[in-house]
Amino acid sequence: MTSTYDDKVADRRRFLLAMMGGGAVAALGGVAMVRFFAGKGGNAMAATPAATNRVETLLLECFSDDDGHHLGPCDVRKLVLTDEQWHQRLSDAAFNVMRRAGTEMAFSGPHEKPQSKGLYRCAGCDTALFDAATQFDSGTGWPSFWRPIAKKNVIESRDTAYGMIRTAVSCAGCDSHLGHVFDDGPPPTGLRYCMNSVAMRFVAYRVS
Repeated sequence: MTSTYDDKVADRRRFLLAMMGGGAVAALGGVAMVRFFAGKGGNAMAATPAATNRVETLLLECFSDDDGHHLGPCDVRKLVLTDEQWHQRLSDAAFNVMRRAGTEMAFSGPHEKPQSKGLYRCAGCDTALFDAATQFDSGTGWPSFWRPIAKKNVIESRDTAYGMIRTAVSCAGCDSHLGHVFDDGPPPTGLRYCMNSVAMRFVAYRVS
């Protein structure tokens, strides 16, 4: 019998919760094991480079906080900061994920689909990343989406951490690590953009 997508989601959740509840995560390497099953990597980004005087302008897609209306392409100055400046801007947990390609613990963040309509923006530079309408419960304990709000706004790159070949996802506006994308998601794309909660902030639409 062919497993349905819902069966796979339930299997993921049961497996992760069993590992966490039984202490197996700590016994098997803790964060490294959690990253493995969530599809997270540890070398998707290098250390943050020092800020320079060079200003890079990007052409990204902009969206309204009022109702998610697509405002079209817009010129955005790429955010480049020193490690010290990033530490001032981000929490310790967010810095570890976004600037060191770390991974938050499964089920530790607000990963459930929000009740209100809205979009997710980068916690570092406010670039629009995902519409809540594309979010789904993947059973992994991390917020998952079947597509980004705009392909221009994210960068996908090869990640070979932990002896695997995966696709890391980062914010185009500031090069901050967000998570990974996999090909085991639901229709219509079949993709699973598995993100870290601390790397994003949710903005509820002001107009329904």
